[in-house]
Amino acid sequence: MTTTKTGPLSGLQVVEMAGLGPAPMAGQLLADLGANVIVVDRRAGERIDKDVNRRGKQSIALNMKSDGALKVFFSLIEKADILIEGFRPGVMERLGLGPDECLARNPGLIYGRMTGWGQEGPLSHTAGHDLNYLAMTGMLHAIGEEGRPPFPPLNMAADYGGGSMFLLLGVLSALFERTKSGKGQVIDAAMVDGVPAMLGIIYSLLGRGLWQDKRQANLLDGGAPFYRCYETSDGRYLSVGSLEPQFFALLLKGLNLPAELAQIQMSMKEWPRLEEQIGNAIKAKSLEHWTGVFAGTDACVAPVLSIEEANAASLNTERGNRIRLGGVTQAAPAPRFSRTVPQAPEPAGKTGDHTSQILQELGFSEADINDMKKSRILA
Repeated sequence: MTTTKTGPLSGLQVVEMAGLGPAPMAGQLLADLGANVIVVDRRAGERIDKDVNRRGKQSIALNMKSDGALKVFFSLIEKADILIEGFRPGVMERLGLGPDECLARNPGLIYGRMTGWGQEGPLSHTAGHDLNYLAMTGMLHAIGEEGRPPFPPLNMAADYGGGSMFLLLGVLSALFERTKSGKGQVIDAAMVDGVPAMLGIIYSLLGRGLWQDKRQANLLDGGAPFYRCYETSDGRYLSVGSLEPQFFALLLKGLNLPAELAQIQMSMKEWPRLEEQIGNAIKAKSLEHWTGVFAGTDACVAPVLSIEEANAASLNTERGNRIRLGGVTQAAPAPRFSRTVPQAPEPAGKTGDHTSQILQELGFSEADINDMKKSRILA
């Protein structure tokens, strides 16, 4: 397949099976950096212009239950570097699109598989969501307030942290290895594998006896009075991350609290006392007041902004890390490159928008395409 996109991944050919969650996110990030990503959709004409994860991609709509669609699919695979799919184990095999069939047609293909529980194991064929994967990895147990149920951290930690990012790490690592071996391989990316990898610092602290396996009792889980959020007089919230002693000293100074409190910063038995004094001080003034007090300091204090406020904040507008596509404000491509700068992504339109174009690039004639439409090979 041809591509005119710029960026460090320009020329990389990716086929993505349409789905939800971490696999589309991974495909979007590849497309942001210049990869040519073709999504195989099951129906045409659905509006996807507000779907951030579909930006910068092409769409072909195929009826995968037809033999003719399989021929088209394998034509895509023969020219692809990477395939991404996020179905339950066995779905691609039942469609006749499993790793054996795909690698037989393209031995250099990197076949990326994204699941929550993994391709094998006792829960591999059961449904689940981000919250469930976090629950079974131990991460969810550590999030929230003492004496209350754990709180869902949106769907960021498992779906995108332990999912998308480890899928990307896997397929790009395999792509590098292919430069030496010339061979493709299958990547089994499971959220229950990726999430524990993100807990490395917690495992380290546990191993050193510096972490309690319960909520809100440690340095980084809201237990420490100098690493949590406090309410201000106007009902807003201020984040305080003054971990290091020099930063904690600046926090005390800004709050006009006694400097000698720094001597008990790491005394856990004194944490309730510190929390009360810090909380009362912050509660006495507005968020705007404290933002002004700590602006430009190393106290590690910042206002808790809403999404809309963050979009308009000078930090982000000056960085230019937001763009607007299809009427939706969203993140600009990241990270940044000094030489191979990616172009601005294009918003998606409708599923199947690029079907004819893709088929022509694969070598199918206009008559072939018309026959596919009549025989319902095209969804």
